[in-house]
Amino acid sequence: MVQNRIVKVQKRNRALVKFDADKIRRAILKAGQSIGGLNQDCLPGINEKLFNTWNTDESLASFLADAVIVGLNSDEHHLITNFPPTIEMIQDTVLHVLRSYGFQNTADAYACYRWGRHWLREGAISKDKFVGNGFPNAAMSKVLEWNRARGVDTVAGLNEVVKRGKLKGIVEESLGNYEKSLDEAAAKVMSRINKGDKLRMMWVSGPSSSGKTTTTVKLTERLQKQGLRFLMLNLDDYFWSLVEHPTDWINDRNYETPEALDIQLLNQHLVALLNGEIIEKPVYSFKEGRRTTTKPVRLEEDQILLLDCLHGLYPPITEGIDNSAQFKLYIETQNVMYEGDGSTKRLTKFTDVRLVRRMLRDVQHRNHSPLLTLLHWHYVRAGELFSIIPLNGTADHVVNGGFPFDLPALKPFFSGPSSYWPAPDSLDSYPGFLDAHIRYQRVKSLLESVEGLSKEQVTSYDIIPSDAVVREFVGGSTVKIPHNE
Repeated sequence: MVQNRIVKVQKRNRALVKFDADKIRRAILKAGQSIGGLNQDCLPGINEKLFNTWNTDESLASFLADAVIVGLNSDEHHLITNFPPTIEMIQDTVLHVLRSYGFQNTADAYACYRWGRHWLREGAISKDKFVGNGFPNAAMSKVLEWNRARGVDTVAGLNEVVKRGKLKGIVEESLGNYEKSLDEAAAKVMSRINKGDKLRMMWVSGPSSSGKTTTTVKLTERLQKQGLRFLMLNLDDYFWSLVEHPTDWINDRNYETPEALDIQLLNQHLVALLNGEIIEKPVYSFKEGRRTTTKPVRLEEDQILLLDCLHGLYPPITEGIDNSAQFKLYIETQNVMYEGDGSTKRLTKFTDVRLVRRMLRDVQHRNHSPLLTLLHWHYVRAGELFSIIPLNGTADHVVNGGFPFDLPALKPFFSGPSSYWPAPDSLDSYPGFLDAHIRYQRVKSLLESVEGLSKEQVTSYDIIPSDAVVREFVGGSTVKIPHNE
């Protein structure tokens, strides 16, 4: 037990109430238990000594809560009764402590729940749209059962399927499920229109590298066959200039937050377009790092505004726009599969599959090294846990963009002499960057455990069709991918 000298805490309404240190412990324990226990974050060489010393979730949560209290007490301002820490300060410190001790998954669950509660208080979501820690248990159970019936619910099982040359059947079935989900989304759009909704805007949103672009193309093709017309707006043109994106200690910039966009201008333009006005849309030059000119754009009366965007569910973007005028589709890589033979009871991480996808896309199409993608990923994760994942309950339709064959298809690009995977000593210059070290070791171990296809098998269309989502990253897609051109 540590000594605490903080007497009060300031609530969001600025009222001062008694500081209850046990609330911190309970919140950490709840976050850990929501992902299957704090042991999900046990990492050899990083925090295993903590687990050897405090060998129950309750005792570990108490230790971590004590660390939070020590951190809060270190700021002398917090010890003055009239200037106590705020709720937000306490929550920031909880996340700092969790991540500092390597409890990455617990921190993610805590952050998603925290920001979900924020959007609930803001009125952006209702209680029935609250998604908790971001993991949709019902949907995940359904995917896991589907995988189990086909022997691909574990990496070991998937490897056997690959070795026996039986992956093609899994590819066809899982892509069939994806296409069926897009059929359902298109049917929902048409049903809304047929019932009299004046749909003028369609969003395809989801975390980085979840397959938004391929999904956008495939969905609009279905709807165009039904007679709908679309106008696509490139939201990259609304980025602030580089001078307004300060660099961090490794000369990196955070483009993953919605505030990287000029939200006020974007919202004004969306409202104007829906009102039939002509806007002067900015044109952004990534080479120069600024807006260089403008282009007049008008939405025709019979057109639907189409937006493929990370933050399409972020409320400030669509402020003042009626929900009846919008259709929102959310996509995430929700393939549910256990590590190894399943005995550890640890699931492979959705975010790790997306990280590998983005590494490959960045190095092949954006001249951005996999190491830089890895070092940047904490920004990606923070952004999606704030303004993407906690809001997915507001979507009109959810598509699973993750597939059992993703890892075997990605593996050949990260193994062998021409591997894109960063060298073992590549993180030596970043000894204190724990987030990157944890992801490096976890994803490296995952990739090493996977039986991959050969590059020749991936390149040909014998196993993986030309329009599969994964081709957005491995190449060879016959779906027009604007950001790869």
